[in-house]
Amino acid sequence: MSKAFLIDTTRCTACRGCQIACKEWHELPANKTKQVGTHQNPPDLNVNNYKLVRFSEHLDGETITWNFFPDQCRHCVEPPCQGASDTVEEGAIIKDEATGAVIFTEKMKQFSDEDLQYVRESCPYDIPRWDAKTKRPGKCDMCIDRIQEGKLPACVHACPTGGMNFGDREEMLALAQTRLAKVKKEHPKAMLVDPEDVSVIYLLAEAPERYHTHVVAQAPVPTSRRQLFASLRTSVTSVSKS
Repeated sequence: MSKAFLIDTTRCTACRGCQIACKEWHELPANKTKQVGTHQNPPDLNVNNYKLVRFSEHLDGETITWNFFPDQCRHCVEPPCQGASDTVEEGAIIKDEATGAVIFTEKMKQFSDEDLQYVRESCPYDIPRWDAKTKRPGKCDMCIDRIQEGKLPACVHACPTGGMNFGDREEMLALAQTRLAKVKKEHPKAMLVDPEDVSVIYLLAEAPERYHTHVVAQAPVPTSRRQLFASLRTSVTSVSKS
């Protein structure tokens, strides 16, 4: 049975334990950053940060409100990135049948810069990043190696508040509905983000734009992604050759 995360942002305190645990497990190097006027660090996802707790600050009257959003790959049920990459090289991006994890393989190192950009633009959540020199892809892999050993993903294991949950997809969907009903009592605008389309389901207390630009998918879900990307790529190739 495929797996899923439930990330309950109402329980997130921005301790960034999940962010650090992810870096430690994947043995990712530190980033050289600078203060840009926010507690969010680094400023964006990158090849050495598969997970980033985003800080969104709002002044509501005389009250400052922070909305925290632990951003990561959503492991889409039907991954647009896989559909896009298959038009370049089949098998460069795979979806693990047992877990639903979307995995970028070593084949992607053979992609041109144009192909990599094409794959990135296919993501409705603006997630994939690459090392400019080595083309090493960087994004959450669901800690598939830990899951295969019966362990929780590193970020879930590290979360001290119960904001990060992981398990069988149906179990997480049921938990999401239970938590949503409870949160709505205090936050009428609470919602689940794209629960039918992704394996990383977010529970928000407020409207998505209060958290981050790409919280909700930025493009409609087509009937057949592979047909869509194949036709788009054929059109682009035809134009470039003419």
